[in-house]
Amino acid sequence: MSYADVNGVSLYFEEHGSGPGDPLVLLHGGFGAGEMFAPLLPGLAEGRRVILVDLQAHGRTADIDRPLRLESMADDIAALLKHLGLARADVLGYSMGAGVALRTAIQHPDLVRRLVVVSMPARRDGWFPEVTAQMDQMGPAAAEPMKQSPMYEVYARLAPRPEDWPVLVGKSTEMIQRDYDWSAEVADITAPVLLVFGDGDAVRPAHMVEFFALLGGGLKDPGWDGSGDRPASRLSILPGATHYDILTSPLLAGVVLPFLDAQG
Repeated sequence: MSYADVNGVSLYFEEHGSGPGDPLVLLHGGFGAGEMFAPLLPGLAEGRRVILVDLQAHGRTADIDRPLRLESMADDIAALLKHLGLARADVLGYSMGAGVALRTAIQHPDLVRRLVVVSMPARRDGWFPEVTAQMDQMGPAAAEPMKQSPMYEVYARLAPRPEDWPVLVGKSTEMIQRDYDWSAEVADITAPVLLVFGDGDAVRPAHMVEFFALLGGGLKDPGWDGSGDRPASRLSILPGATHYDILTSPLLAGVVLPFLDAQG
């Protein structure tokens, strides 16, 4: 357990595991913390160095005087890798953290060997309309009722300043209501990408396929022996998983580990 001073943020991180595998950075979802990867950590840390990060204003990382932006948090991750002396690493993110992971690969392509995006669309309308409607209805007033949620329990237990909860809710609300479309930038990503969604996800299935196509996937039949031109990127849709429980799916490690263990 340690802190790295990067870009004005005192970024909390933990290191687990060791071995010959490439280092792996794990990035949590909104209102969460690195500890949400506890179900996956034993398998992921077997044979590789795993770095859990608490992003700006989340977990044990205190907020600073800047908006919450996926782009600036991606710069934080790049600075953390340099702080740790890592020339490159694999990066896996979930939901908000997947957005940060994706932006890290876009903004700092030389630092990301392989990228795993769990339950995050490439553009805002990739969410189901009712999901974006819920995002648009959020506001600072949600801070008090959200204190009854498991998300607040994590925050109150870990945050250096638990009284900043309304600030986090306000900043998060402003962030998730911003429109975005990273399609063109996604198409230029050079690292192999694994997209992972649940079949009951908050992301539209049609968009999952569109996202994969941006990476060169699902565009043609590779032939009976699979020898045709195929991208290094992959798409996995986990049965019985939703946006909210996908990290606890017993199937997740089984698709992530072979992808990370691949060379190149």
